[in-house]
Amino acid sequence: MSERIRVLLSEQEVNRRIQEIGGQISRDYEGKQVHLVCVLKGGSFFMCELAKRITVPVSLDFMSVSSYGSETKSSGVVKIVKDLDEPLKDKDVIVVEDIVDSGRTLSYLLTMLQDRGPKSLRLCTLLDKPERRVTDVQVDYTGFRIPDEFVVGYGLDYDQKYRNLPYIGVVEFD
Repeated sequence: MSERIRVLLSEQEVNRRIQEIGGQISRDYEGKQVHLVCVLKGGSFFMCELAKRITVPVSLDFMSVSSYGSETKSSGVVKIVKDLDEPLKDKDVIVVEDIVDSGRTLSYLLTMLQDRGPKSLRLCTLLDKPERRVTDVQVDYTGFRIPDEFVVGYGLDYDQKYRNLPYIGVVEFD
């Protein structure tokens, strides 16, 4: 089975929206420092671009969780592959994710991070698929709401391919 990629959101659309989100976060955290927690691997492209557009002081940390493997649907089983390097106690934290799908992974992750005592905890995602939600998750900053299609690019992958696309595309299988 082969696949091809159809453009869903152009590079220009994605860049424009990230600029807007960076501006909103900068206004919301004026006079404060924000601690961005990237969910690897997919969130890294988005977080790097977002951090460049935030005007308040920013610190970064990374964690890796998995619930997909090489499948196109979440297994629902969350595995922490790499935990954070720094404590979250008393920090204003924004978890940066590439996509919110079923909500299972993020619900688990946000509950775990809240137990670490941040001053505040918010969620920012580049893409949101609300119609796929099976667990309620509050998304504070959303790039785009998208239909229930399997997407790649800008950090999102299909079996470790297509992360480097500068746009969001839909995987179509032959």
